[in-house]
Amino acid sequence: MYKSWWKILGAVLVIYSTIAGFLIKTPDLPIIRESIRNLYFHVPMWFSMIVLFSTSVFYSIKYLSSSNPHDDIKAVESVNAGVVFGILGLTTGMIWARFAWGQAWSFDVKQNFAAIAILLYFAYLVLRNAIDEEQKRAKISAIYNIFAFPIMVVLLFVLPRLSDSLHPGDGGNPGFNAYDLDSRMRMVFYPACLGWILIGYWIYTILYRLRVLEKAQR
Repeated sequence: MYKSWWKILGAVLVIYSTIAGFLIKTPDLPIIRESIRNLYFHVPMWFSMIVLFSTSVFYSIKYLSSSNPHDDIKAVESVNAGVVFGILGLTTGMIWARFAWGQAWSFDVKQNFAAIAILLYFAYLVLRNAIDEEQKRAKISAIYNIFAFPIMVVLLFVLPRLSDSLHPGDGGNPGFNAYDLDSRMRMVFYPACLGWILIGYWIYTILYRLRVLEKAQR
């Protein structure tokens, strides 16, 4: 039980933030109105994705120095979990954009670069499936992963700030500040971020164990 405390904490925080996210009163802001509740779901998805991709690049670097196949498995399974959260981030963003901007996909620079960042990791998975020899596949995909991570960071956090964007915090458009995120929202937002990150990491560990069992049965 003591080894699973973080899993229990993650589940409790996600349940709490989901219920509180729909029930706790939010600031009555122009345009976004009640859709601001999506902040409790949309942003934590991206944070979880970034943590998982960070985990993946860590194990890719570790594999290149150790050649331990378990490090390669950890790298790919954390990408698999991260891609899921990236898709959820795009989906919740499209839902929010539908209410705030009038259409789900407006080809805003933030949306475009976020989609490209996800495709970058889809390409990583395609690359792995295109190489049959195990050690060669692990080494090439590890090198790709190491280069893909900083490109993803630039796509999500640098380039959108250089262009006009409807997305808060980019292109001169102000992000959510202390006025927008009052104390009630912080009581939900921060636990939601931590909870989804823990759940994402939990999913990654499950995928890793399943892959190890699959290889052991061959």
